[in-house]
Amino acid sequence: MLSAGTYCALFHALSSVLSDPGTTNRVVLLDTTAVLGELDWKTYPVNGWDAITEMDEQNRPIHTFQVCHVMEPNQNNWLQSGWIPRQAAQRVYVELRFTLRDCNSIPWVSGTCKETFNLFYLQTNEPLPAGARFHPTDYAKVDTIAADESFTQTDLGDRVLRLNTEIREVGPVTLNGFYLGFQDVGACIALVSVKVFYKRCPSTLRNLAAFPDTVPHMDSSSLVEVRGTCVDNAEERDTPKLYCGADGDWLVPLGHCICSLGHEENDGYCQGCRPGFFKAFAGNTKCSKCPPYSSSHDQAATMCHCDKGYYRAVEDPSTTACTRPPSAPRNLVSLINDTALFLQWMPPSDTGGRKDITYNILCQRCDGSDIDNVVVQCEPCEPDLRFIPRPLGLTGTSVAILDFAVHANYTFHVEAVNGVSGLGVVPRSLANISVNTHQGGPSLVGAVRKDWASQNSIALSWEQVEQSPSDIVDYEIKYYEKEQQHLSYSSMRTKKPSVVVTGLRPSTVYMFHVRARTTAGYTAYSPSFQFATGPQDPDMADQGQVLVVVTASVGGFSLLVILTLFLLITGRCQGYIKARMKSEEKRRTRFHSGHVPFSGIKTYVDPDTYEDPTQAVQEFTKEIDPSCICIERVIGAGEFGEVCSGRLRIPGKTDISVAIKTLKGGYIEQQRKDFLREASIMGQFNNPNIIRLEGVVTKSRPVMIVVEYMENGALDSFLRTRDGQFTVIQLVGMLRGIAVGMTHLSDMGYVHRDLAARNILVDENLVCKVSDFGMSRVLEADTEAAYATTGGKIPIRWTAPEAITYGKFSSASDVWSYGIVMWEVMSYGERPYWEMSNQDVILSIEEGYRLPAPMGCPVILHQLMLHCWQKETSQRPCFNNVLSFLDKLILNPSSLLTLANDVQSCPDSPEEMSDYPLFISIGDWLDSIKMSQYKNNFLAAGYTTLDSISTMSLDDIRRIGVCLIGHQRRIISSIQSLRLQFHHIQQSGFQV
Repeated sequence: MLSAGTYCALFHALSSVLSDPGTTNRVVLLDTTAVLGELDWKTYPVNGWDAITEMDEQNRPIHTFQVCHVMEPNQNNWLQSGWIPRQAAQRVYVELRFTLRDCNSIPWVSGTCKETFNLFYLQTNEPLPAGARFHPTDYAKVDTIAADESFTQTDLGDRVLRLNTEIREVGPVTLNGFYLGFQDVGACIALVSVKVFYKRCPSTLRNLAAFPDTVPHMDSSSLVEVRGTCVDNAEERDTPKLYCGADGDWLVPLGHCICSLGHEENDGYCQGCRPGFFKAFAGNTKCSKCPPYSSSHDQAATMCHCDKGYYRAVEDPSTTACTRPPSAPRNLVSLINDTALFLQWMPPSDTGGRKDITYNILCQRCDGSDIDNVVVQCEPCEPDLRFIPRPLGLTGTSVAILDFAVHANYTFHVEAVNGVSGLGVVPRSLANISVNTHQGGPSLVGAVRKDWASQNSIALSWEQVEQSPSDIVDYEIKYYEKEQQHLSYSSMRTKKPSVVVTGLRPSTVYMFHVRARTTAGYTAYSPSFQFATGPQDPDMADQGQVLVVVTASVGGFSLLVILTLFLLITGRCQGYIKARMKSEEKRRTRFHSGHVPFSGIKTYVDPDTYEDPTQAVQEFTKEIDPSCICIERVIGAGEFGEVCSGRLRIPGKTDISVAIKTLKGGYIEQQRKDFLREASIMGQFNNPNIIRLEGVVTKSRPVMIVVEYMENGALDSFLRTRDGQFTVIQLVGMLRGIAVGMTHLSDMGYVHRDLAARNILVDENLVCKVSDFGMSRVLEADTEAAYATTGGKIPIRWTAPEAITYGKFSSASDVWSYGIVMWEVMSYGERPYWEMSNQDVILSIEEGYRLPAPMGCPVILHQLMLHCWQKETSQRPCFNNVLSFLDKLILNPSSLLTLANDVQSCPDSPEEMSDYPLFISIGDWLDSIKMSQYKNNFLAAGYTTLDSISTMSLDDIRRIGVCLIGHQRRIISSIQSLRLQFHHIQQSGFQV
C-alpha cells in the first residue's frame, strides 16, 4: 500500500488536474474529478484495488484508486467503472492520469513487480444487473499502459510526485454504453483521474452561415460534409459548406451567404441599416448614407425616399441623389430673316441637379384683334410648320422654324424638362415669346411653266419676280399627285431655274411648288401649279432604250481604243516612275504630308517602305529611359524573348502597370528589326480597343517594347476559365470592343491577317483590345486590294477561303476571321471546328459547311456570323456595318432572347439565307440586282433604307418611275425575298 507521504505528494499534484478547463471540441462522458458523490466502482477481488476519497481546499472530493501488492506473486486485480452512456459518440477517448513507482526503488521486492497495467472495455445496451457476476473474458483489451515517468522513495521525501497522462482511443462503440476495466498484474500504481470523452466539431458561424454540432465518422480518414444555414436576414450566394475532421476541427470552408437588402454584416450577423442609411442590393458591403435630398426613417431601409419637392426618374438608381425639375429657360429671343425664324435662349439658372435637360417648343398662332389691337384668338400652329432640327427633345439652345405664314402672329413656348419633369405637382418650366412674321420674305419664284412632258417626265422652268436681297443658292421643287396630296410628296433640288422631274406615272396630274434657298434661308413657296404627264407608249420606250444602249456601246468602244493607245505610249514611263516612288514617295505622300482619308483617320504607313526600318521606329515610337521600367515578374515567353509584367515610373506621372517584351541576347540584326517592327506598327494606332504602345528601349540592352498591361490576359483562355459566368449582353459588349478596334484598323487601310481570340487581350474592366501585329500588312487605297502571302504559317481555322487558296488577304478576310472570333466568344473559348484536321476544315468550308451556333447563342448573332462567312467577299459586311449592327443589339437586348438552339429552321450556311445581307444600302441592293439606274428614283421618293422598301407594292414601284414590266418584276421579286428575311429576324425579337 502507499504510505502517508505518498498521499500528501499525490494530493499536491492533483491541483493541476482539477484546474484543467478541457477543450471546446470535446464532449465529456465521464470525469472522475468532477463527480461529487461516490463513484461506486467495483473491484475484483475486493481487497485488490483500494478506493480513497479526500477533499481539497475548495471542499471538492478527489477520487483515487491505488494498488500495490508487489510483494505477492501472481497478481490479477480488476477495477470496473460504472456504466458510461456513449450518447452520440462513435469513437471515445480515455484520458488516464496516474502515478507509478519504480520497482527498483522498492526494497526486497520479488521478481513479480510490474511497471504497467492494462485497459479493457465492455459494450452493453444497458447497465448490468447489480449482482451480476464479473467475467474478465467478456472485456476487450484496449492497450497496455506504461508510465513515462515513475517515482522513487526520494521523490516521496521531496513531496514531488510526477503525474503521467495517457490517452487511448476506444471503439468503434456501437451499443448504448460501455464499462471500463483496469487490470493490475503486480504494479505499485495510483489512478488519480479518469476522463472519458468523444470529439465533435462544435457549432460555429462561418461566412454568415451557421453550422451545427457534428460528430466525425467512425472512419477517421473520411470527412463529414455539413451544409450551413444562412443567418437571419442573409441569403445564399454559393451553398455554404464545411467539412468536419476526425479531430473535431472544421476544415475546407466553401461557399458563403450575403446580407440581404437593407442589412449589413456585423460580428458575423446581418443587422438592419440604421435610420438615415440604406442598402439597395444584397451583398456584404456596409450600408450607405442616404444621398442628398433623401432620407430613411426606419431600420433596414432598402432605399431612401426623396424629400418633398425632389424626385428620382424611373431609370435613376436608388443610390443617386434626388433631383427636381429645372427652372424656365432664360433670355429667350427671336430672330427672323427672309425665310426662317430663329429662337435662341440660355439654359435654366437652376438645372434641378441633373444634366439630362432637353427643350420642347410649343407653338400657338394668334390671329385677329379687338378694338384695342389686342390679340384675342389663339389656336395650335399649322401642322406643316417645320422645326430644325425638331420641336421636341432638343439638346441645344436654339431652333430654326421654316414654312411659317407671312404676316401672322405666333406665340412660342420653350419648355425646359429633365428626367423628373412631370413627376409630382410642379408647374411647367416655360419661357414665352410672341413673334410677328411680317418680316418674312415673299416668294422669289414667278410663274412656273411646263416646257415639255413625256409619259414619266415633266420639264419645268420659272423666273425670279424680283431682285433677291441675298444670293440664290438653289431651288427646291415639291411635287405630288393631285389625288395623293394629303398622303405623301417628293422633292428635289436644282441650281438652275429649270428642272426635269422624272419617275412620274403616265397620264397623271401632278401639283408643283417651287421656292428658292438664299444664303439667309428659304423663301416662301410659289403658288401651286398643276401639270400632267403624257400617256404610256411601249414602242417609244423600247426605241429609247435601244438608242441609249447603242450610243453607250459606241462611246464605250471609242473610249477603249483611246485608252489602249494612251497606255501603250505611257506604259514604260509609268513603270519607271512607280519603281522610284515605291518607298520614299509613297511614305511622304501618305504620312508626312498628313494625308487623311475621308473618315478622318490617318493612313497607316508600312515600316517596310522605309529604306532603314530604324527610321520608322524613331518616327512612330517613343524612347523610354530604362531606369523608369521596373520589371516585377516573368509572365510568359514570346517569339523573341521573355514577356514580363512591371511598372512604368515616369517622373511627374502616376505609375502605370505595363507588359514588357524583351529581346533575348545573342540576336542578329534582322531579328532586332523584326522585333521592333511590331512596335512601329502599334505606335501608329490610337484607339481604346487596340493595345496601347507606351514606348521602346533601343539604346541599351535588353531591347524592350513596353505596352499597357492587360490583367486578364488572352481572351480565349480567359473565357475558358469562366465558362458560363457572363451574360449575353456582356459577351456582345466584348464583341463590340473588338469591332471598334478592327473598324479603326480597316479605316486606316490595314489588314490584320491573324485575328483570333488568342490575339485579343482583356483588361480588368473586361475591355477587349486587338493585339499581335506580327502578321499584319497594309492595304492600298484601292478597296479591292488584298495582300498575297509569301510564305509562313496561316491559321487555317481563322482564315478566309480566298486567303487560304490564293493567299489574298483583305479587310473582308479579316471580317471572316471576326466571325470565327464571335463563335469563340459565344462558345467560351472552344476550338473552332473542334478536332477536325486542317485539311478537313478547308474541304468542309469549300463544300459550304459553316460552324453551327454554340449552345446558348442568340439566333441573331449566329446570323451575323454566317454573313461574315459569305463565300463572296463583296457579300460580307464591313466592320463599320458590324459595329452598327452590334450597337442596335445592345440598344434592343430583347433581340437576344431567341436562342439558335430553340429555332428549328435556323440556317446553317450562308447559302440558305437571303441573297441580300442585312447591311447593304439601297444603292448596293440595286447594284446587286442590276437595277442601279433607278437609284435616284428611290431616294427622291424617300426610300433610303432596306426596311423602308420592304413594304413597297407593285403600284409603289410604278409610282416612283419604274415603267418597264420586266424591271418591275425583278424589283418586286427581290423585295419579296427581302421581306421574308426581315420577317424571320423580327420573329427573333430584333427590329432592323
